[in-house]
Amino acid sequence: MKGFIIKEFLHIFRDVRSMIILFGMPVVQVLIFGFTISTEIKDAEIAILDQSKDNITLELSNKILSSGYFLLNDNLTHYDQIEESFKAGKIKEVIIFEDGFARKLEKEHDAHIKVIADASDPNMASLLVNYTAGIVRNYQMQQYENISLPIKITTEPKMLYNPGLKSVFMFVPGVITILLMLISAMMTSISIAREKELGTMEVLLVSPLKPIQILVGKVLPYVLLAFINAITILLLGFFVFDVPIQGSIILLLAECLLFIIMALSLGIFISTVSNTQQTAMMMSLFALMLPTILLSGFIYPIENMPEILQWLSHIMPSKWFIIIVKNIMLKGVGLGYIWKETLILTVMTLIFIGLSVKKFKIRLE
Repeated sequence: MKGFIIKEFLHIFRDVRSMIILFGMPVVQVLIFGFTISTEIKDAEIAILDQSKDNITLELSNKILSSGYFLLNDNLTHYDQIEESFKAGKIKEVIIFEDGFARKLEKEHDAHIKVIADASDPNMASLLVNYTAGIVRNYQMQQYENISLPIKITTEPKMLYNPGLKSVFMFVPGVITILLMLISAMMTSISIAREKELGTMEVLLVSPLKPIQILVGKVLPYVLLAFINAITILLLGFFVFDVPIQGSIILLLAECLLFIIMALSLGIFISTVSNTQQTAMMMSLFALMLPTILLSGFIYPIENMPEILQWLSHIMPSKWFIIIVKNIMLKGVGLGYIWKETLILTVMTLIFIGLSVKKFKIRLE
């Protein structure tokens, strides 16, 4: 028994992949969860439309920006710029000071600030509006606490793209992303790894089929299944949960197909470096499941994360796909607004396809 136990330890220690899974994964998970799970606001980019430009609006603007919660992305000059800024994905919130702000506060003892938030992420929108209103209230108490007449600065919130703050508006794009990633990448990687583990891959290799034909034959069923799943989720979201599709349905489906192909190519690549189904599944979970949930901006704002995790999120395909889906479904944008994200997914697809074919050919020799 002693010799058997020692043999098992040595067997585990010799397997580098097992060591990474046993000791590397818990450390990485704790660090990622610890840094990503946060309900605070930090460095949220906003725009200000100051129609008064008096001393009080300037003081309020400086107080909001110096709080550490917000970063000024742009000073707007007209209402028409608001929609454009939101659709371009530059900002999360617009703060509008009405004309004659200081004069109204002095003569009428009442002035208004309109706060427009991008509610495609309802949790973030609520936090932004509440933080802004809290800073304004704090300013009001500090400046006018000794004045006998009541002075009131009213913040009027407006939620854009999701007036009812329905959480399903956030979850439908996220669920599409997770399911397409898991079905396409994980199932493909396991499928090819199973062929190698069972020894049936050799039968395919000695057949007249070329390597590219083998790969296409293995992944094509998953393309169709994943695409049907995407359509099913969109239909459920639209008819059951009233999630709108403001933009082009054809463009949305084309982007879904692009993401499916990208995920499939990633799954093939994982399978080329995995000898068993278990290894393929663990690598898929470690490389796909957790990053898709935590580093894609699906649930937790990327702006709140440490800078190193923000940089890491840039290489997560799910981040770019969620931006695409939200913009098409909720904001009704066209390809002109999401060309950068589409280009990034296309480049990732080509890279994974190239790596997969190369590794697969090397294994044939």
